[in-house]
Amino acid sequence: MALLREVLLVTAAAGIGGTGLGGLAACLFRRDSSRVVSLLLSFAAGVMTAVVCFDLLADAVSPDGGRLWLAVPGILLGCGTTGVLNAWIGQKNGSGQGLFLAGLVMAAAIALHNVPEGMVIGASFAGEAAQPASARDGLLMAVVIGLHNIPEGMAVAVPLISGGMGRGRAAAAAALTGAPTVLGALLGFSLGTLGPSSLTLALSFASGAMLYVVFGELLPEASLLWHGKIPALAAVLGIITGMVIVYA
Repeated sequence: MALLREVLLVTAAAGIGGTGLGGLAACLFRRDSSRVVSLLLSFAAGVMTAVVCFDLLADAVSPDGGRLWLAVPGILLGCGTTGVLNAWIGQKNGSGQGLFLAGLVMAAAIALHNVPEGMVIGASFAGEAAQPASARDGLLMAVVIGLHNIPEGMAVAVPLISGGMGRGRAAAAAALTGAPTVLGALLGFSLGTLGPSSLTLALSFASGAMLYVVFGELLPEASLLWHGKIPALAAVLGIITGMVIVYA
């Protein structure tokens, strides 16, 4: 029981703490500076593209590509669902709600994504009785995931703030997206891993939702705010940052 409490506390620090720090960092930018917002949106889009391509989808299809047949419809379903929801919200509320919706979708997708991340931490701790070094591996994994969650928190908070949400509420929303990490740790510690088909559908749906947000909302809005090449470079820097976070 003591070990389980330790696992949950460490996971909460990595999940909620990491995304919360990202949300607080996003609060530092000036909302009235269109160029700063453009760069942050582009950078967040790049980070999320890297996370989707090098992390979520890689886990969804498995190393040998055996679950590709299940991942493709999952991506299309996530993208299509988000697109339909975005169009409906836009008709009801006008164009000003686009980035706000993007932030909400990003928050939901990242929250779903954080469940298997927490399972990794829980599973890393689970074998401590048989292999004491596994607890050290669990702590290391928690640190890596915590760092990984900082730009994800920014990716949630930036569009929410740009869409009209207060900075404090946006930072709190970003922090809450890390809460499912704790649930994942509990599942990973107690039960091991989800079934491969369920995991593929969950990760591919989240990937499709985030890809729509990136290419349908964040990048177009960034381009409108700053007509130039610099936002594209910020997106590339975001992709590189995401690669480093995933593979470091």
